[in-house]
Amino acid sequence: MKKHRGIFLKNAAEIETMREAGRIVARILDALGREVRPGVKTMFFEEVAQSMCRDFGVKPAFQGYHGFPFALCCSVNEEIVHGFPSERELREGDIVSFDMGVVYDGFYGDAARTFTVGEVSAKAIALLDVTKEALRLGIEQVRPGNDLYDVSRAIQTFVEGRGYSVVKRFVGHGIGRSLHEKPEVPNFVPQGAPSVPLKAGMVLAIEPMVTIGSPEVRVLDDKWTAVTKDGSLSAHFEHTVVVTGNGPDILSL
Repeated sequence: MKKHRGIFLKNAAEIETMREAGRIVARILDALGREVRPGVKTMFFEEVAQSMCRDFGVKPAFQGYHGFPFALCCSVNEEIVHGFPSERELREGDIVSFDMGVVYDGFYGDAARTFTVGEVSAKAIALLDVTKEALRLGIEQVRPGNDLYDVSRAIQTFVEGRGYSVVKRFVGHGIGRSLHEKPEVPNFVPQGAPSVPLKAGMVLAIEPMVTIGSPEVRVLDDKWTAVTKDGSLSAHFEHTVVVTGNGPDILSL
């Protein structure tokens, strides 16, 4: 990993601007979650996200980023991340992950959640619970004096201790005036990685992606949608968090 050169928020005004970006993302995710039910086409969620961006006067962060064609990443079942909204209809028992970002007054907000569609299996519910708890435990480590890999270790140790796998191909990231800042925030501890001390003002998008089976990934022909190689279910939760002298401050609520 390269030396950290990412964003440090300089004052309370910048923190509040990023908090507003995160609040908008959270409200969009809230609205999407209320519409999750069997029979809904995933393109409908894209339409909701686009409409709400217009209503809030913000720009979708993902659309056009390295050519990504949509505002929303919509990933169903074995799809891990970067899934395309489409004419696909959600079915009873599915799980669906929404990853959403916006640009507000020059700063980025980014968050993700996984939702259940109707009645789902006990194993799907357990997967979501483990992934949410892994995110919470990772966020707990966000405080000055800790190392970035304390976050990674907390996530990996919990997930693997419960018999699940963390996806290693995709990681979290710094965020601020760009969608992806340094440092990368892996959900595992890379072998031989140098120390990255956490300092007040650093902003991190922490996003465990967890699978029931193998962590191996393949990317579909659309060049974006990443799925589990073994077809096992995958869940994804993400928050944007700033390091403060009092510990973590979640900006995407």
